[in-house]
Amino acid sequence: MKNEDLAALIKTKFPEAIMSIASFRNELTLTVKKDAVAEIAQFLKKNEALDFNFLSDLCGVDRIETDNVFDVVYHLYSLSKNHRLRLKASVSPDAPSLPTVTGVWKTANWHERETYDMFGITFEGHPDLRKILTPEDFEGHPLRKDYPLDGRQPATLRDIYRKDEA
Repeated sequence: MKNEDLAALIKTKFPEAIMSIASFRNELTLTVKKDAVAEIAQFLKKNEALDFNFLSDLCGVDRIETDNVFDVVYHLYSLSKNHRLRLKASVSPDAPSLPTVTGVWKTANWHERETYDMFGITFEGHPDLRKILTPEDFEGHPLRKDYPLDGRQPATLRDIYRKDEA
């Protein structure tokens, strides 16, 4: 299925939720309203013509300085149809949250936890939303652009790491 046909099918099903459609170097990107992410994801996976059965990546993007938003980007692939799609949803830095897609793709569990840990974006309905890459007492979100460049943390963390070296 061509990108134009993919976009048309999804736009027909969710006319109010699709905010923009872009194609660059034959990669289709749909920007969607954050509240519609889970419903669109379910459709993309269950629709036989689309069959997006593989969430290859989900990540955050800090666009606070330029557009005052965080983006959450979903990279999808259909193993049976051999086509790709990128979904993007923007969230406000004041309330960075959107619905989980763990009920659609199980691998979203780890990806959403990583995005939560690195950017502070929460996923409503996530079954186990806790830090995955940083210690529990780690302060801040390392992939945000406002994170200090020197990466200083409280002495307790440095002491923990030094104990391993002794």
